[in-house]
Amino acid sequence: MIFPVIIGGAILASSLRVVNEYERGIKFTLGKYAGIMKPGLRIVIPLVQSWQRVDMRIIAADVPDQDCITKDNVSVRVNAVLYYKVQDSSKCILQVQDYGYAVRQLSQTTMRDVVGEVTLDELLQKREELSQRIQRIVDAASDPWGIKVESVDLKHIELPDNMKRTMAKEAESEREKRAVIIKAEGEVIASENLSKAADILSSSQGALHLRTLQSLNDISSDQSNTIVFTLPLEIMKGFQK
Repeated sequence: MIFPVIIGGAILASSLRVVNEYERGIKFTLGKYAGIMKPGLRIVIPLVQSWQRVDMRIIAADVPDQDCITKDNVSVRVNAVLYYKVQDSSKCILQVQDYGYAVRQLSQTTMRDVVGEVTLDELLQKREELSQRIQRIVDAASDPWGIKVESVDLKHIELPDNMKRTMAKEAESEREKRAVIIKAEGEVIASENLSKAADILSSSQGALHLRTLQSLNDISSDQSNTIVFTLPLEIMKGFQK
């Protein structure tokens, strides 16, 4: 009597399976789909039934570097990170062999296609928009597999060395152009202020003389300066009287 009880207990123990809260179990009976095992302690009969775990959490997967050609024939290397989760645990097992590998491969091909449809400037300036476009395409294509793609983020865009040098020269030229424009605008403002100051000094009696005395006072504060004194025209006119 004891021996059958021990055998029965061993069979029962080997039949018990624990499904975690963030998992689902896909059960098969004699190779046929038998339903979804929810979290908790479940029984899987040995030799008759089998099961597979499915993680229902959001999964972050790297999309490896891809050599892409932009619309204006520039070769770039692009990589991304993919965030997805299983929405239907039965479909991801029954409809595709390896859903994780399939989603990553789909993301790679979609990323190459999207990059090939835009120019280099658009790729650099509209990264967020292109990421959302890739996400929508991959999400729609993986929907029959029971996969929900949350987001796709383009992480890095590697440019060829000659393109980097060209862009650096272009940026330097742009900075020099802005510096010249700012300097010219400053000179215009300075000349306008000097013109206004000259008009004020010429229209006020003795103003030029007072300005000369003030300048002499400023210069005399430094003993190393040599002062060359000039007489304003107002003083010369005073002697003529």
